[in-house]
Amino acid sequence: MSVNQAIHLRRAPDPAALLELVKPITWFPPIWAYLCGAVSSGEPLLENWGLALVGMALAGPITCGMSQAANDWCDRHVDAINEPNRPIPSGRVPGRWGLYVALAMSLVSLAVGWTLGPWGFGATVFGVLAAWAYSAEPVRLKRSGWWGPGLVGLCYEGLPWFTGAAVLAAGAPAWEVVAIAALYALGAHGIMTLNDFKALEGDRKMGVNSLPVTLGPERAARFACWAMAVPQVGVVGLLLLWERPAFAAAVLALLIAQLFAMRVLLRDPKGKAPWYNGVGVVLYVSGMMVSAFALRGL
Repeated sequence: MSVNQAIHLRRAPDPAALLELVKPITWFPPIWAYLCGAVSSGEPLLENWGLALVGMALAGPITCGMSQAANDWCDRHVDAINEPNRPIPSGRVPGRWGLYVALAMSLVSLAVGWTLGPWGFGATVFGVLAAWAYSAEPVRLKRSGWWGPGLVGLCYEGLPWFTGAAVLAAGAPAWEVVAIAALYALGAHGIMTLNDFKALEGDRKMGVNSLPVTLGPERAARFACWAMAVPQVGVVGLLLLWERPAFAAAVLALLIAQLFAMRVLLRDPKGKAPWYNGVGVVLYVSGMMVSAFALRGL
């Protein structure tokens, strides 16, 4: 059954499929990054709990959820090959419902972002535009294994970190905060590259030039490991420069644990990529919070 036939079998979407469409499991990284930004701002969290909660909801369920709906709509033909049981190609979210959900959530994102002041709203505008630029024609940066993961890494880690710090501080974050957020956003390119392994077959057929497609699984996995590790070395170096040796040692220990996990990954890149995303990424984001507390003391 083609995707065009499947999406017309139902008239109304299955409520459970709508939740699946916005992929709650993907909300954690931007929520965590926003919280890291709030911590790194140095502002008292208890006194600003409202800004923290609204920002976390905006970063995760609202804007990230919107980006997932937009991506699934724009990828419905690729998903019909890779994952035909997804909400849209399976027909559980029929017709143009996926598009309508993505557009409605885009408007909700902008409305909520407006309540966070100029820095929060500006970041939200950037995030919404980036989500559509990643997935939708004619831009569709997802076609590039370099630009696509880079943009997602920026929006999952760097942008919410910057936003959390800016919203709580009611102004531009300190350059130290921006530097650490940028390094973790850069490293997230490797995480996103590993995420592309699950769509290898469909990407090849539909002309999506992800790094696993263009470089092959082994070379793409090695690149991803370097992309994740090198920025964290930079974080350790900056923390030492800023006289935060205990925090630097903690981030270094987490990086060493990741290196052991990377050895397992490189033995079977395609088979172990999902495993690494569940193990190595936890170590990676733990280092983010350690770094946030180090910044808080500057």
